[in-house]
Amino acid sequence: MTDVWLLVHAERAALIDDLVGLTDAQWAHPSLCEGWTVHDVAAHLVDNAMATRRGILLAMVRARFDFDRQNAHGAARERRTTPAETLDRLREVALRTTTPGAPLDSRLVEEVVHGEDIRRPLGITRSYPREAVLRALAYQAHTWVGLGGAKQHVAGLRLVATDHGVSLGEGTEVRGPAVSLLLAASGRTVAFGDLEGPGVATLAGRLSGR
Repeated sequence: MTDVWLLVHAERAALIDDLVGLTDAQWAHPSLCEGWTVHDVAAHLVDNAMATRRGILLAMVRARFDFDRQNAHGAARERRTTPAETLDRLREVALRTTTPGAPLDSRLVEEVVHGEDIRRPLGITRSYPREAVLRALAYQAHTWVGLGGAKQHVAGLRLVATDHGVSLGEGTEVRGPAVSLLLAASGRTVAFGDLEGPGVATLAGRLSGR
């Protein structure tokens, strides 16, 4: 397999390229992350790139072990006054190889999913490298929800990536492009329009708490 950092760095570079030239209105546009703008997600990605084992532990203590609060604090800390300044900051950290202690494929989840959180609302498309998106999908499928994954959400489902001829899991089928499977498993309901199969309703129900 390709060194994960080569894949992560490629995704960071691709997103930076897509962010160059955005208007102020596009930077202020809502992302797929509820309550966050495109600018907020970019700042979150800076915070992710800066993460270390010690740093994330201290941040979680300050946030009283609330992941959402910790993420909000981190994004606010790294969000600069202007989009141009935040973009410069993203360039500065793009080649970092620090992690918060999670398996390295979690870095691919962050880059691909958050890349789509920004791109989809703006109508920007990217053809993701096969290995990057499939490794991110496999990581989500095998990681507990409480740790940011989707294991319970996709239990008893067979995820079929129609664009890559690959499937994960056993059970009722959910079919569609790999990146849409990844987004849906990660709670982005906008991706359900790309999916088909008898397992779609099951996955949608789990994500909505029904």
